[in-house]
Amino acid sequence: MKIAESNETGGAREAAGRGKANSMEHRNPLLAENADVKFLAVGEIMLRLTPPNYEKIRMTNTFEASYGGSEANIALALANLGVDSTFFSVVPNNSLGKSAIRMLRSNDVHCTPVILSTPEETPTHRLGTYYLETGYGIRASKVTYDRKHSAMSEYDFSKVNLDSLLEEFDWLHLSGITPALSKSCEQLVLDCLIKAKEKGLTVSFDGNFRSLLWTWEEARDFCTKCLPYVDVLMGIEPYHLWRDENDHSKGDWKDNVPLQPTYEQQDEVFKAFVERYPNLKCIARHVRYAHSGSENSLKAYMWYEGHTFESKLFTFNILDRVGGGDAFASGLIYAIMHDYKAMDMINFAVASSVIKHTIHGDANITDDEKAIRNLMNMNYDIKR
Repeated sequence: MKIAESNETGGAREAAGRGKANSMEHRNPLLAENADVKFLAVGEIMLRLTPPNYEKIRMTNTFEASYGGSEANIALALANLGVDSTFFSVVPNNSLGKSAIRMLRSNDVHCTPVILSTPEETPTHRLGTYYLETGYGIRASKVTYDRKHSAMSEYDFSKVNLDSLLEEFDWLHLSGITPALSKSCEQLVLDCLIKAKEKGLTVSFDGNFRSLLWTWEEARDFCTKCLPYVDVLMGIEPYHLWRDENDHSKGDWKDNVPLQPTYEQQDEVFKAFVERYPNLKCIARHVRYAHSGSENSLKAYMWYEGHTFESKLFTFNILDRVGGGDAFASGLIYAIMHDYKAMDMINFAVASSVIKHTIHGDANITDDEKAIRNLMNMNYDIKR
């Protein structure tokens, strides 16, 4: 898919060329008759364990189990909105791995390319796990990872035929989380980017820095390598954007830009990105104001078609914050796919994120575009 030109100013082991396609064909019943954009996300899906009722891990004797991961969350959100959405990953061929994939399939995400690995292929043979302590009031949420040596991180992706994996897709989404898992995953992401551009796919990328997985400089060094292949960029970090490529002592364009920038500050940064990487067709980042662990405000900035746009500001109470950034990304991707006007694009993306904060679990399972549009227009009336 190519981003449209606009006058707007304001299960199985059939993976990726390793065999025949899975015979378990599944069609998303939400797909519109004319839906012709085929979306693929590549990344890790994990088991999420959460103490109930805002408890801390040291207090609880039960955990609520669910599944999630940045790229999987986006694939799931888009599938619920009727997009032809596919997910590629590696999970162990055991009950946990199969359960994670079953959850995605129950939300109409195609999982035919997913590799169910053997103990020989991924010796530790485990699904990555993370524990979430949900924040409340002035206490922030806290994540504890247990994902080292997951099947995704141990798999040898040199066996994957990327040409076959990307065949017939129009849009590829990747994030900066996957390359932090292992050198094999790092190479997978870079190879996917290169192959996707060769095949003419639209590529979206979310830097998604995770300090528990790698250092800031490691993330910046790698994610900067990805920028020449990206069409739609989510967030402005972690990337090097030197004022002078030959003299780094002059600093980065993002130096001293606050977490809540002014319109002018954000516009300057966007322009620096586009001047350095003219392949970028859209850049968007959300801005969060954390009043407490239970109440936040969100807005966003977006560069598109030569202009910077600023969304409405939404203030809301939080049920579950995890996955809010992924919901923002899925909302933006959906709006681009459906040729929304620029201001509607960014407002729809923020509204998608806001509504996710009211839903338990990692992903935005909203299957009603009108519900997001009503929130986008700040219409809170009951729908009968």
